[in-house]
Amino acid sequence: MIQNDNQLDPQQYPDKDVYGVIGNPVAHSLSPLIHHQFAQQAHQNILYGKLFSDVEQFEQTVDTFFSRGGKGLNVTVPFKLRAFNLCAQLTDRAKAAGVVNILWQENGQYVGDNSDGLGLVRDIKNSQFLINKKNILFIGAGGAVQGVVLPFLNEQPHSIVIANRTLEKAQKIVERFKAQAKQVNTSLRAISLHHLGQEKEPFDIIINGTSTGLDQVSPLTDSQVKSLTNIPAQALAYDMVYGKTTVFMQQMQEQGLSVKDGLGMLVEQAAVAFEVWRGGNSRFELNTKIVLASLSQKVNT
Repeated sequence: MIQNDNQLDPQQYPDKDVYGVIGNPVAHSLSPLIHHQFAQQAHQNILYGKLFSDVEQFEQTVDTFFSRGGKGLNVTVPFKLRAFNLCAQLTDRAKAAGVVNILWQENGQYVGDNSDGLGLVRDIKNSQFLINKKNILFIGAGGAVQGVVLPFLNEQPHSIVIANRTLEKAQKIVERFKAQAKQVNTSLRAISLHHLGQEKEPFDIIINGTSTGLDQVSPLTDSQVKSLTNIPAQALAYDMVYGKTTVFMQQMQEQGLSVKDGLGMLVEQAAVAFEVWRGGNSRFELNTKIVLASLSQKVNT
């Protein structure tokens, strides 16, 4: 069952387990559509809705939701860091990401997880692209990239390069994950975006982790794109922004790469949240491909 307005009150649904997505803004969120389909597949008696919060009242809004019987929240912009700070317990994924997008309570205390990185990895693998032993390029060094580095390292790629306009920000992410990279024998480096053309090794997967796609611009100039020589024929360019063909995707398509937006990542990270809340995929198996196909139709019509 989907609740359609932005003021979610669990006490209005005493016969259901109530979950939601909290954000500002939140009206555009596709999460209720996704979780509704998961609930049908898994035969789970839940309601999932949207919860708007004033920026100043996030913590109070969360407390009220759970005190009135809410079971769990997905957290979106601009609250992921504040959700992280609310938690008494954090999963390893959340600790690595530094932000939380899945929130629930245990023994009256908040527990936080982060499924963004695992969602991205699952979506890429579902698309028949390998990460293991491949060369990965991340563009950007904000929270979106920081949140996905550890799940990528768990796939043991040959190398990960983080390219950012401000080199120091990329170097901080490298410093944060250098021990994990060493454990799996993955080369992890930071470079200035300005020096991208000097890279000799071809990239198998290129991921735009900036928000430039929202403004219909690209983090790369046309000359930078052309400087990425020797790109393998089966290379993938991925933009975390979803629901549109971004300028970055257009540039990469012109270079012969396969391109993909972040809609599949959205579905897969939601599946992780559903599994965390409802007892894991040992109890049920979610068909994310059917949900993605359904969502793609809605987004493209």
